[in-house]
Amino acid sequence: MTRADPGRSAVTPTDVERWLAELDLEPLERAEREGVVSWDLVLDGRRRFDIPVTLILDPSLALVVWVHYAPPIGDAFRKSYRRLLRWNDELPFVKFAIAPDERPILTAELPIGACDADAVGLALARVLAICDRLLEESADWLWIGGRIPPAGDRVSRQVGLFARYADRLAELAVP
Repeated sequence: MTRADPGRSAVTPTDVERWLAELDLEPLERAEREGVVSWDLVLDGRRRFDIPVTLILDPSLALVVWVHYAPPIGDAFRKSYRRLLRWNDELPFVKFAIAPDERPILTAELPIGACDADAVGLALARVLAICDRLLEESADWLWIGGRIPPAGDRVSRQVGLFARYADRLAELAVP
């Protein structure tokens, strides 16, 4: 796997696409605007499936992993904001926020000098593991009535990603 170059000043879209291929991840769509490139993916946690994820690359600044965590929050915001702030305090290397359309988002930012396939893979595995870990606490945002749909026989499409980073995600294992 490619290693990050601390002196590196830019990451190209081709680098990101190569890293995604190394991680066996295929974007659904790619967009470019004013030198910033994004890729939309739909990934699975071990327990939460079809998680919309966007990678956003500013080639000279950072690669952001942006998880569309839940639909817009419709409850009394104080309780939801407290929950997001608590998660920000408890969970390393990621941040929760509210998008302009009131959707909760989960992000991880990778500085360009630290970007490589391993860093991107670990960041993606981490946000998916967090989606799994917080599944019960988020159910009321995700599904009407807060009922988690049964997975049945469905297995995560990202099983290889979780296996690759299992030793580095132990703190996020679902209790």
